[in-house]
Amino acid sequence: MALNKNQLIDLYRRRARHYNFTAQLYYLIGLREWAYRKKVIQALSLKRGDTVVEMGCGTGLNFGLLQEAVGNEGKIIGVDMTDSMLDGARETVRGNHWSNVDLVLSDATTYQFPRGVNGVLSTFAITLVPEYESVIRAAAEALVPQARLVILDFKMPSNWLRRLAPLLVLIVRPFAVTPDLASRHPWEAMEKYFAKVSMKEGFGGMVYIAVGEQAK
Repeated sequence: MALNKNQLIDLYRRRARHYNFTAQLYYLIGLREWAYRKKVIQALSLKRGDTVVEMGCGTGLNFGLLQEAVGNEGKIIGVDMTDSMLDGARETVRGNHWSNVDLVLSDATTYQFPRGVNGVLSTFAITLVPEYESVIRAAAEALVPQARLVILDFKMPSNWLRRLAPLLVLIVRPFAVTPDLASRHPWEAMEKYFAKVSMKEGFGGMVYIAVGEQAK
C-alpha cells in the first residue's frame, strides 16, 4: 500500500541524514541516476537569470546542475515537505555559498507557485503524491510561455522486466516506492495542461523523463 503523507515524512526524516549516500545505491542495479538528473536539467532549457522551482528537492542533489543552468543571477526555489531533508538542502546551499536559493517547507499540493517561473522539475518525487494532477496543473499555470515542466520518475516496465516487478519494487522500497504507485501516470496528466508533451523511457522501461512545454 502506498504511504500517506505522514508516513512519507517519517520515512524521509529517518533517511535524510544518509540520503545522499543511499541515493547512490541505484547504481548497484544499473541505474545511472546522475546521468538522468543531468538529462532533466538539460530538458528544462533554462537560461541564465531564469527562475526554476524544484518540487520534492530533498537534500538538494539537483542544485549544482541548476546553478550551472541559471547562474548566480537566476533563482532556485526548492520545495519539500520533510524538514530534515530541507536541513540537508540548507547544508548543501551553505557549503557552496549559494545566495540565490530559497527553500520552502510545504506539501506539494498546497504550495503556491510564484507566477512567471521559467521551469519546474521533479525527480523521483511526484509519483509519491496522490494528488499529482493538481500539482501538475498548478505548475502549468505558473509557467511562462514555452517554459517546461520536466519529471523524472519510476514506472512499471512494459517489457519482460514487468515479471520482475516484485523484486524491483523491493530494491526501491526504501524510497517509498510500492506496487500501488504503478497506477499513477503523471505523464498522462501533463497532456491535459501542456500544449506539447514528450516522454522517453530509460533503464529497461523502469524510469521515464516526461517533458511538458507551454504554448507560445
